[in-house]
Amino acid sequence: MQRDEIKREDRQHSEEETEAMIELKNLTYRYEAEAVLQDLTTSLSSPKIYGLMGRNGAGKTTLLALINGYINRGEGSLKVFGENPFDNLSVAVDVSYHGKPDFKEERNKVEEILGFYRRYRPNFEIDIAKELLGDFDISLDKTIKKLSQGKQSALNGILGLASGTPVTLLDEVYVGMDAPSRTRMYRAILDEQIRRPRLMILSTHMVSEMDYLFDHVLILKNGKLLIDAPVDEVLEKGIAVSGEKSKVEDFTKDLQVLHREALGPIEKTVVYDEITEEDRKRGLETGLEFEETSLQDLFIHLTEGTEKVAGKKSMGKEDTK
Repeated sequence: MQRDEIKREDRQHSEEETEAMIELKNLTYRYEAEAVLQDLTTSLSSPKIYGLMGRNGAGKTTLLALINGYINRGEGSLKVFGENPFDNLSVAVDVSYHGKPDFKEERNKVEEILGFYRRYRPNFEIDIAKELLGDFDISLDKTIKKLSQGKQSALNGILGLASGTPVTLLDEVYVGMDAPSRTRMYRAILDEQIRRPRLMILSTHMVSEMDYLFDHVLILKNGKLLIDAPVDEVLEKGIAVSGEKSKVEDFTKDLQVLHREALGPIEKTVVYDEITEEDRKRGLETGLEFEETSLQDLFIHLTEGTEKVAGKKSMGKEDTK
């Protein structure tokens, strides 16, 4: 199978095959009295790829740092493999975190850091790491701090993929990569997930490039978990309804409205809700049109500032042109 041909359905697993590895219950984390994360409750299972999305300051990196045990859990409960991950070596050996690289002072060569990981990560696959480094044209003899930012990011991602940990956290590891390199990294993520399934969390702003990687979507807004659902379910609920303004407003009056855009007498409204086949048929008979909304657009609308718009359950912004 060519890497380009890998689809989400090739990676799906039945519920019986999944195993809860991370559990959050009413998790709140404060920094200098400000709640960075607020009352998060969810359970993350393996093998799955989770897309962790949110605007800057939403709390993505803080959440990953908590899961990795870098910082204490604050209020509520956080369990990884049934234990508090903070300062816990039995958890740390099975969790790897790779964020934005900071190798300015790293004088070691690439081959030396591979040796370090091989010593301290019992499941680290050095042959896989070397193969991926070759794909990104990264020399083993190169001093790490002399690599470009993009290649440092690639190295960081490769170390995560080759770590062999049951929980792998990749926090925007694409920083500084050009488009071909990012595509290469996404393919490597899919290949490694198929070859060695695990619980993987990908934190990203690059939603339009990475949506096909995700099995499940987590969207943070102002430290709160706004969306926690399988990606297919999220996409099924994200619908754009277009047509005569009065008819669109009537059809969507009891739906959760994310965004309205008026173009003269025509209105396009994005909703995040369940629309039955019967309701869709009724709408089509009145001249309305329905189309799926991309995950990127849903992410934008869901995380925009809230304004009151027509509709019983409005969440988004109104845009009149």
